[in-house]
Amino acid sequence: MKTTFSRAFYPAAIVLLLALLLVGIALQILVSGYMKKQTYADLKSDADTIANLASAYATSEEMDSADFLLNLSVAASVSDADAVICDRDGRLLLCSDAPLGCSHQGMVISQDYLQRVFSSKYEISAGNIQGLYDEPRYVVSVPIYSGLGETLGIVMVSSPMSASMSFLQEITEIYLVVSLLVVLVSGLIMSYLARKQSNPLREMAKAANDFGHGDLAARVTVDQRCPMEIRELALAFNNMAASLQKSEYRRQEFVTNVSHELKTPMTTIGGYIDGMLDGTIPPERQRHYMQLVSDETKRLSRLVRSMLDISRLQDQGGYSDDKLIRFDICECAGRVLITFEQKINAKDIQVEVDMPEHPVYTRACPDAITQVIYNLVDNGVKFCPEKGTLSLRIREDGSKVYVSVANDGPTIPAEELPLVFERFHKLDKSRSENRDGWGLGLYIVKTIILYHKENISVSSKDNVTTFTFTLPLVN
Repeated sequence: MKTTFSRAFYPAAIVLLLALLLVGIALQILVSGYMKKQTYADLKSDADTIANLASAYATSEEMDSADFLLNLSVAASVSDADAVICDRDGRLLLCSDAPLGCSHQGMVISQDYLQRVFSSKYEISAGNIQGLYDEPRYVVSVPIYSGLGETLGIVMVSSPMSASMSFLQEITEIYLVVSLLVVLVSGLIMSYLARKQSNPLREMAKAANDFGHGDLAARVTVDQRCPMEIRELALAFNNMAASLQKSEYRRQEFVTNVSHELKTPMTTIGGYIDGMLDGTIPPERQRHYMQLVSDETKRLSRLVRSMLDISRLQDQGGYSDDKLIRFDICECAGRVLITFEQKINAKDIQVEVDMPEHPVYTRACPDAITQVIYNLVDNGVKFCPEKGTLSLRIREDGSKVYVSVANDGPTIPAEELPLVFERFHKLDKSRSENRDGWGLGLYIVKTIILYHKENISVSSKDNVTTFTFTLPLVN
């Protein structure tokens, strides 16, 4: 199984080895070419010098053979090369390594080689030239001319190829040693860096595994010296984990709340029905308790319907353009207020309405906004005391419409205000006495407004609680 370490280390090591190999080959080619070029240049210079010396000996009456042989030996020793002189017929006359006589004297150079030297004036070759030497050599041959331009012979200057090859081998050995050190050091550095980069990934994998096994508090801690991509990945993981943790807590809370809210009416219904069946509730009282069962059934139905509305809205992800219609928000709010006439009269609530006399048009989903106003007015009527005041106000400001529903009643504590829009939140923590408290109504209100990309707020002071939401103004 490939790990991040192996994926990072082995490709880098292979690339490094290939790079060193290519550099080594290129270095050998360059050094070999330079040495060969420099050797031929030196041999050519030496050949010209010896050819001029031989030409001067042939045309000078003052230079004797001893002087020529001495000069030939000095020139050959200074240049660190071997020189051979042949006559025009190719017969070998002198060798610089044994001017007084050597085994090569008497050998004859082929006419083809002589003609190439005479025609090109410089003949460059390599190998076992003309069988003079047992070892391969670099050879430069030049013709010898008299003062009148007559061809007298040729000079062959050579040097062993073994010297160049030995030098090239030394360079290769040094390069190999340095390359091995570079590979070793690079391998250690790459191994350290690869493991250092893979450690945060291992921590993320461990945190993800712990998170998957129920440890919702699992997070990844990354050193600030890590690469930016690793830090961004760790931050993204931690944000995701925090979001999932929050969602899980909300899910658990939602399940708990729903279970409690469903259990209460179901327990009540079951208790009344059992009481009527076993005779605990006398026949003359059964109609009263049947009415209570009906009320609890309706309450249960409203709870289920509200949860379905929320689920459907969240699945849709908002409102499509065909659902957004231009309508008069004042007319919509007036119709909603009329539906609460009986409840308002029953508590002798005083209603204050403050709306513009002209139509105020907005663009939204009429049914959804009607539900928003209905829930806010219903909430206001519930908590407004008898002979209290309920107000409904609509005002225009710039490009927005502001709709406010306020009611008299107990001031909501400041710490409770941010929570009133939460699902199943109630001021009564026991959830048993105040069964008409905040439940899903305000949560639905906030969800609808947010899916319209608008805002809703709540304030509570001096025994007056006010809910205000915005809509776009399209007059």
